[in-house]
Amino acid sequence: MAHRRTFSARFPDMHHVALDSPPLTPMPNLAPFDFSRKPRAQWIRMTFLALFSLMAVSAYVLFLSPPVLHPIAFDHSDHPGPSRWTPDALRLAAMRNHRPPPPGTTTASRPQIRLNETEELGALSSFIASLPQNMIPQTIDASHPLDPQLVLDFDTRGPHAEEELAAVMDDVWARNPVMLYSKIHSPISREIKQTLASLYLKPAPTIVEVDERPDEHVLTPLLFRLTKQRELPILLVGGKVVGAPKDIKELAVLGTLQSAITAAGGVVDGARKKKAKKL
Repeated sequence: MAHRRTFSARFPDMHHVALDSPPLTPMPNLAPFDFSRKPRAQWIRMTFLALFSLMAVSAYVLFLSPPVLHPIAFDHSDHPGPSRWTPDALRLAAMRNHRPPPPGTTTASRPQIRLNETEELGALSSFIASLPQNMIPQTIDASHPLDPQLVLDFDTRGPHAEEELAAVMDDVWARNPVMLYSKIHSPISREIKQTLASLYLKPAPTIVEVDERPDEHVLTPLLFRLTKQRELPILLVGGKVVGAPKDIKELAVLGTLQSAITAAGGVVDGARKKKAKKL
């Protein structure tokens, strides 16, 4: 097809060009390009292959490839313990689903650390003071030493378990220099709370109402074994039992209780509000 010739000022001699001469601008060769539509069968075949590939990849991801996150199973009929989603069940399920150390490590061959009664009391108090939801499972025998892995949040068979245990002991009594295991419906517990409140301690005493906890029947004999006390409340200052409940008020009058609290890192009158200065 020949181009249409027009006269213009840019090409003044265009009137000398014959109409049957070849075009000034050559036409591109479009032979290599096939603009014809592909047959319908070929499009259907390609669509089927794409869908099949997508289904194959999805099946591999869902059924063959191991998932990154494993859900915690709460219903194990072959394991004793609480079956509801209580704090006991959550912690026991987490322990059951705890992944073993990777192959090649020597952690599995290390013996688990042993806790003496002082360390056991510190680990138990740290466990309880960390979260109010932390509960001792009802299946625990309070007359036997606690499993360290139950109340400690690190690998008790690791190479640095002793150092981590020492850090926990320092931390629990630094954060809780005064800790009272109390009974909310006990008159003597109320008296000790009033005595502590009159000291305006900083940090404030950590008070655990044992008779309001679901694990009361396990925690109470456990505390009796570890503190050598026979009744609640039990007052700990720096991780040590101050004395019998009936003697605590007298110790406060003598100033012995205040001295013990100061030595443990607490501040007497540290929480007392200062009166505003009159202008």
